[in-house]
Amino acid sequence: MTREKALTPEDITRLFVERSNTGDAEGVAALYAEDAVMAYPTGKTTVGRVAIEELWASVLAHGPRFEAEEGLPTLLHGDIALTSTAPKDDAGARAQVVQRQPDGSWLRIIDQPEFNPTT
Repeated sequence: MTREKALTPEDITRLFVERSNTGDAEGVAALYAEDAVMAYPTGKTTVGRVAIEELWASVLAHGPRFEAEEGLPTLLHGDIALTSTAPKDDAGARAQVVQRQPDGSWLRIIDQPEFNPTT
């Protein structure tokens, strides 16, 4: 299956929402580098695209619905970018480090999907 690639750092968030809402755990995982690190579930880390796909398959099996969140300004430094969104829930913050790939597309290398410093 050929999937749309993230051609800008900001595309990743849109593609994540689209793929998650169709239950496409493999497609969500394809937005991550092979050795990506995700700070989820809370208090733990999930390392590597295979483990990230397994995690998302488990999460998406429950049929959650995701809404696009307003993107905050992207901070770009060469082939690395920091993206974040203003969450619509009480998660506090969401931030991702993404990296430009040799083909010009972008993948997440570090993902902090939920961070609330007050909890």
